[in-house]
Amino acid sequence: MIAQNFGAIYPARVVQESLDEVVMVIEQTKNLSDPIEKSRIIETVTHQIFIFFLTIIGVALARGLLMFLMRQTIIVMSRRIEFDLKNEIFNQYQRLSMSFYRRNNTGDLMNRISEDVSRVRMYLGPAVMYTINLFILFVLVMITMLSVNVKLTLFVLAPLPLLSVSIYFVSNIMNKRSEEIQEQQSHLSTFVQEAFSGIRILKSFVKEKTTSKRFEDESENYKERNMKLVRVNSMFFPLMLLLVGLSTLLTVFIGGQEVIAGRATPGNIAEFIIYVNLLTWPVASLGWVTSIIQRAAASQERINEFLHLEPEIISGDNSESVLEGDIEFKNVSFTYKDSGIKAIEDVSFSLRKGASIAILGRTGSGKSTLANLILRMMDPGSGEVLVDNKSIQSWNLANLRKQIGFVPQDMFLFSDTIENNIAFGLSDSIPDKERNEKVESAAREAVIYDNIIEFPKGFQTQLGERGITLSGGQKQRVSIARAIIKKPALLLFDDCLSAVDTRTEEKILTNLKELMKDRSSIFISHRVSTVKHADQIIVLDHGRIIEQGTHQSLMNLKGVYAELYEKQLLEEEKTGNFS
Repeated sequence: MIAQNFGAIYPARVVQESLDEVVMVIEQTKNLSDPIEKSRIIETVTHQIFIFFLTIIGVALARGLLMFLMRQTIIVMSRRIEFDLKNEIFNQYQRLSMSFYRRNNTGDLMNRISEDVSRVRMYLGPAVMYTINLFILFVLVMITMLSVNVKLTLFVLAPLPLLSVSIYFVSNIMNKRSEEIQEQQSHLSTFVQEAFSGIRILKSFVKEKTTSKRFEDESENYKERNMKLVRVNSMFFPLMLLLVGLSTLLTVFIGGQEVIAGRATPGNIAEFIIYVNLLTWPVASLGWVTSIIQRAAASQERINEFLHLEPEIISGDNSESVLEGDIEFKNVSFTYKDSGIKAIEDVSFSLRKGASIAILGRTGSGKSTLANLILRMMDPGSGEVLVDNKSIQSWNLANLRKQIGFVPQDMFLFSDTIENNIAFGLSDSIPDKERNEKVESAAREAVIYDNIIEFPKGFQTQLGERGITLSGGQKQRVSIARAIIKKPALLLFDDCLSAVDTRTEEKILTNLKELMKDRSSIFISHRVSTVKHADQIIVLDHGRIIEQGTHQSLMNLKGVYAELYEKQLLEEEKTGNFS
C-alpha cells in the first residue's frame, strides 16, 4: 500500500519537471536567432519529455500491479472472513434451541446472515483499506506539498475538511434512507412470499384484486422511499465536485500569485492540481468510511447477541448408545416460558421396547408437547423423562434423534425431488442402488408409491415450496416414508394421518405392523381410528391424563374415550369410511 501510494505521487513530480522544462526551453529559445541551436535544444527537451512519458507509464503499470496485490490481500481476506462468519452464524442457528426460534422472526434471522454480515465485510474490506490508504497517502502528499510551498498547501487543503464533513452528513442521511428502503423491501418480500405460499386460499376467497391493490400500495411505498434516496444522492456528486473545483480554483489562483512572486513555478501549479485530485476521493471516502464503521458496529453487535448465546438444550455424553425403545415419563410438567401456558401437568406413563402407545386428545391438550419432550426439543420444567432407564438429558442429542423416526404434524417438505425428500434421513455414503430400493420400499409402506409413479417424472418430481405440489394426504405419506426409511428403534407419529381417509389410514397402519415389530411406537392423534390398535392408550385433557388403558378397557369405562369413539363412529358411518 505504501509502495503504490509512492507510485501515485511520483508522476506529479515528473509532470512538474516536464512543465518547468518546457517553460525554460520556451524562455531559452525565445530570443535565439540560430535555428540549429534552437532545434538542438528543442530535440533535447523532447527526448527528455519522452523519457518522462515512459517513466509515468512504467510507474502506472507498477502501481496497477501493487493495487491489484493490495486488493487481493484485503478484499479477498474480507470475503473469506464473510464466508467464515456466515458459516459460523448458520452453525449457531442449528445449535440453538426451539425456544430461540419462537422468540425471533425469520426475516430478522435472514437479515443477520445476509445484511449484517455484508456490512461487517464492508468494514473489514473497503473501510479498512480506504482508511489505511487515506492515512498513508495524506501523510506522503502533505510532506511533499509542504516541502514545495507551505502557503499554497494550506489554501489548497482548506476545502477538503469541509468536503469530508459534508459527505459524512450526506452519507448518514443516505444510510438512513437505505435502511428505510431495506425495511420496506423486507415487508414487500414477506407480502409476496405469503401471497405465493397461500395462493390456494387467496384464490378460493377471490382476493386477487384486493391483494393486487395491497401489493400496489406496498410498491408505491417502496418507490417513494427510493425517490427520497435519489434526491439525497443527487446532492452528493454536485457537492463533491463543487468543493473539489474550489480546491482547484484556489490552486490556480494562489499558485499563480506565488509564481508571480517567484516562490513557485508553473510546474508546481500542475503538480498541486494532481495532488488535489489524488486527495479528493480518499478525503471524500472518510465520511463514507465513518458511516460504514458505524453500521458495521451496529451489525456486529446484533450478530454477537446470538453468537454468544448458549443453547438451552445441552447434549449429553458423546457415546453412541443403541436405543432399545423404553420410554418413561415420571411426573412430568411443562410450561411455555414465552406465553406462560401450562402445556402438560404431572404426566406419568411408560412404554416398553416393541410395544405401542397412543396419545389421544383434543387440540391444545398437550399432545405435541409430549412429542417435543421425547425428541428433547425442550426439557421438562419438573419431573423426569427416561430413555432406556437413564435420563434423556444424559443422551447424546444427535445419537438419540438419529434413532427416532419422527413424522411431524406440520408435514414440512423441502423444495427438492420426492426421492430426496424420502431419502433425507439416509446416510450420504449409501450406494445409489441400495438408496433407490430403500426409497421405493418406504414409499410402498407409506402407501404413496402408486401416487408417485403416476407423476410424469415419478420419484424425480420436483416439489414446490413446502411441498405445495402435493395434496395434504400425499405430503403426510411422504413424511411417513421419510421417517420409516431409516428403520428407527422408535417411531413417533404426531397426528400425521389426519389428512388421509380412514381406508388409507388403515392400509398404512397395516403396512407398518411388520415394520413396528420389535420397535417401539408412539401415535399422537385426535382420531380414535388411528389409536385404537395400540397396546396402551392415554387420553389427555388440558395437559393431564384423564384416562389410560387398552381400547376395550376404555370402552368399558364409558368415559371421554368411549364418547369420542361413538361420535367418530357416527361421523364415519355417514360417509361409509369407518374401518
